[in-house]
Amino acid sequence: MNKLFALLMLLCTGCTMYMPPANKVSLMPTPDKRSIKLSGMDYLVLQDIGRDSSGAAWQSLMPVYKMPADTDLKNYQPVQPGTYAIKDSAVVFTPDTPFAAGQTYFLRYYKFDAASKPTDFITGHNKLGSLHYTDLIFKQ
Repeated sequence: MNKLFALLMLLCTGCTMYMPPANKVSLMPTPDKRSIKLSGMDYLVLQDIGRDSSGAAWQSLMPVYKMPADTDLKNYQPVQPGTYAIKDSAVVFTPDTPFAAGQTYFLRYYKFDAASKPTDFITGHNKLGSLHYTDLIFKQ
């Protein structure tokens, strides 16, 4: 009985190992208001993605969209084309065409650097194969 209890405790301890908290990201316009700056990402992840010289990784991980009048249609909007650059430990997005004054946009930030525990899948907080993201809304 003591061996069974010890095994159970060992299994529970393994499932609750410490994971560092996910970084808190923030979005703000650049001083010239032509670009937006996403800061608060893990530096190592930022540098790893930055090695992709084509820029395709940036657009798949943090695309920018125009906010439609009917917000139920957010998932069906075309991606706002533009360029991504790393500056001062942040990602700066500059659209190909300037942001329209008064138009609301959103950046869909996929939480690829969020810490997850194995118990999150067991308790239903995370679903296997599901995408976790946050929509960061901004207006120019």
